[in-house]
Amino acid sequence: MSQYWSAVVHGLTPYVPGEQPKLANLVKLNTNENPYGPSPKVLDAVRAEAADTLRLYPDPNSDRLRAGIAAYHGVTADQVFVGNGSDEVLGHAFMALLKHARPILFPDISYSFYPVYCGLYEIAHRTIPLTESFEIRVDDYLTPNGGVVFPNPNAPTGRLLALGEIERLLAGNPDSVVVIDEAYIDFGGESAVGLVARYPQLLVIRTLSKSHALAGLRVGYAIGQPHLIEALGRVKDSFNSYPLDRFAQAGALASMEDPAWFESICAKVVATRTGLVASMTGMGFDVLPSAANFIFARHPEHDGAELAAALRERSIIVRHFKNPARIAPFLRITVGTDEQCNALLTALKAIVAC
Repeated sequence: MSQYWSAVVHGLTPYVPGEQPKLANLVKLNTNENPYGPSPKVLDAVRAEAADTLRLYPDPNSDRLRAGIAAYHGVTADQVFVGNGSDEVLGHAFMALLKHARPILFPDISYSFYPVYCGLYEIAHRTIPLTESFEIRVDDYLTPNGGVVFPNPNAPTGRLLALGEIERLLAGNPDSVVVIDEAYIDFGGESAVGLVARYPQLLVIRTLSKSHALAGLRVGYAIGQPHLIEALGRVKDSFNSYPLDRFAQAGALASMEDPAWFESICAKVVATRTGLVASMTGMGFDVLPSAANFIFARHPEHDGAELAAALRERSIIVRHFKNPARIAPFLRITVGTDEQCNALLTALKAIVAC
């Protein structure tokens, strides 16, 4: 019955999220979820919202949450925008700040939602190849454009672009918006938020899904100078004035007010990542340097798809990307608990020995 579809829908190639299997007893290492739970203060705050006040709409501006985020980052509330996960915040940024006559630029191997947004909003874009070692080369982005967007660390590679290089990118693009997607920055990088005061074209987008272990609440936010935040708000209020419900606002604020908890679980992930990389390297895997809560690895003697299938037979789920071709040998593996990663290593040892 697709004759009822609009022309836009006919032309869309939707984003494909990571699998959420409904099977029990899986070692699930495919969607970069935090293996540790959120702060107990988050759970208390969410429980407290289960009250008669649910009959009332939530605060459309999320003022208390924005103030909490601003206090944590040392900015003002009018420099903060919040949305239903960083994907929604990114979507609003594409519409509000990246839809221009010139094409926007992003890496050829990066977050696969970017070309989806370009298709949805009919935004011209050009992909810039990563280097042979899968790095972003700033010089490739110092050309006229309608905007620049990329994750830092990049996904799915996990490679980090140094803050000094981001500043060089900003200095070379004074007339177009630069969006830095920091979904994984808390696992090994330095945030670009500190550059916002000096660069009016910089928008930093973050999420509480990964480092704060709140993927189920769907809370993301952006930090930029007020004129960029106003543009995002204009799009939001033309789409959905109430993107965050009462549970999400309360839980997210509680998490922002308990930095010690999220810092501790990030430290656990980083420690496990270090051991996982060392063990896989010892088995002959090539593992890219990662500043994220996942690693990107290949084995020179084993096909990536076949490795993923063999792991699945052992009830271990990782992410494999078929395209583009040069990353087909790789697996993207979420850093789980030590127990989960040990199960992965045991399985891989048996597989590569065959």
